[in-house]
Amino acid sequence: MFKRMAFALMLVLAWPLQAEDLSDPYQVVQVVAERTFERFAADKPLIQENLDHLKVIVEEELMPYVDHKYAAYKVMGPALKKTTPEQRERFTEEFRRYMIATFAQAFTEYRDQTVEFAPPRPFEGKNIVTVGVTVVEPGRPPISVQFKARRNKKTGEWRAFDLVAEGISLLASKEKEIGGLIRRNGIDAVTDMLAEKNAARLVADEAAS
Repeated sequence: MFKRMAFALMLVLAWPLQAEDLSDPYQVVQVVAERTFERFAADKPLIQENLDHLKVIVEEELMPYVDHKYAAYKVMGPALKKTTPEQRERFTEEFRRYMIATFAQAFTEYRDQTVEFAPPRPFEGKNIVTVGVTVVEPGRPPISVQFKARRNKKTGEWRAFDLVAEGISLLASKEKEIGGLIRRNGIDAVTDMLAEKNAARLVADEAAS
């Protein structure tokens, strides 16, 4: 389930957009421009030579539109107040890299999926907006998801931070999993664990080939 959720989030974030506009959350669900897939096509030889090149594409083309710091702080939960600035900075960076690795792994499953977006609704005065999307994948049931974007109160810009599929929040699942590990093992041990995971190389999905 988490793997399909991650793929759905990656696909929605990477869908073509004619004009970038971070002041509109309904635009932000499509905010990564057409250059993402143009880059994917252009870098195909590099990807075939080294699958980890997908991490480079994700970092450069997708992550600017993901509020990874907010997500990392949510995952830390109550432990956030007990951490030092250095611990928070290190965990946030490793969680960012963890998101990159997760989305890059999902990118290996990309084929010819399409995305349908729910009609926009008024969002004036709101700080968090949920946008309904449907990922249509040939030969498989459609994936209906709710995409969450958050407005930065200082800049007014909207960025992605969560995806809910079949009632399951990607962020909440990470809060439960990683947050539980932090409570049991401490922030430093969990940060080390994420760093180890992030160092692992991507593996092609045989089922998607």
